[in-house]
Amino acid sequence: MKIHRSIVFSSVVSLVTLLAAAATVDTHWKDGLLQWREQRAQHLSAPDGWLTLVGLEWLQPGANTFGSAADNRIRLNAAVADHLGVLELKGNDVYLSAPASSLKVNGAPAHALKIDTDGEKPTVLQAGTLTLLIIHRGDRYAMRIKDTQAPTRIHFQGLHWYAPNPHYRIEAKWIPFTPPHDVPIPTIIGTTIKLPAPGLAEFTIDGKTIQLEPVIEEPGDKQLFFILRDTTSRTMTYGAARFLYADFPDNGLDKPGHIVLDFNRLQNPPCAYTPYATCPLPPPQNKLTVALPVGEQRYSH
Repeated sequence: MKIHRSIVFSSVVSLVTLLAAAATVDTHWKDGLLQWREQRAQHLSAPDGWLTLVGLEWLQPGANTFGSAADNRIRLNAAVADHLGVLELKGNDVYLSAPASSLKVNGAPAHALKIDTDGEKPTVLQAGTLTLLIIHRGDRYAMRIKDTQAPTRIHFQGLHWYAPNPHYRIEAKWIPFTPPHDVPIPTIIGTTIKLPAPGLAEFTIDGKTIQLEPVIEEPGDKQLFFILRDTTSRTMTYGAARFLYADFPDNGLDKPGHIVLDFNRLQNPPCAYTPYATCPLPPPQNKLTVALPVGEQRYSH
């Protein structure tokens, strides 16, 4: 009888220890998730965050004047000079000429130069509270306009999230493509971009086996980029898509292995906050017929 009681007591102690360890892991995971969510809100509302985006003006071949005066090709609705300069689109090159004294280029007084479009080191134009970038989308170029005093930033009241749910932190099977290939990704402005697709993440949720195909967003990235939509997009989440970033699989991209997908970190694309972003949309294979009631919900101003 004493031996039996000792075994029972030992089993109870082991169970309590395991439960305590699991609770510690869950608390650590939840704390990290909530910290990430707070950092995301700070990033969006930063002086150069997506909530400052107030305009997207497509350049026409030839001269594109810009400033606050009504006679500009691109009229800026801000307290800046009547005529800030001219952007000349010549084939696949953009040149700045006739800059005003109040215009800055990369923090220094402006001068005539060839513009570097959005990439590792884009040319940054600044005037007053505005930041202007030239972006390349498909075969077109546009001026992206950000304003630190944008109403969307000044009146930001936070994001909306589902409650953290560890059920949606999933270890998926990684199935590499041999060889990897590029996939066409549609965008909200009607263009298509091609991005490298190294493999598939496969998992089962609510009795259904799902495969998601991530891409590599930028050369040299150390995370995979998932663009997806699930059935919550009809009601609770952003209708076009949500994004998820995940660390590389445990055995690398080119070998079978496992990858952790924490859908609690599903986030809205920039287009959820501003009509002036140029977001990618899910490829057909990432339009899910299941609900993922987790992560970021629809944004309300």
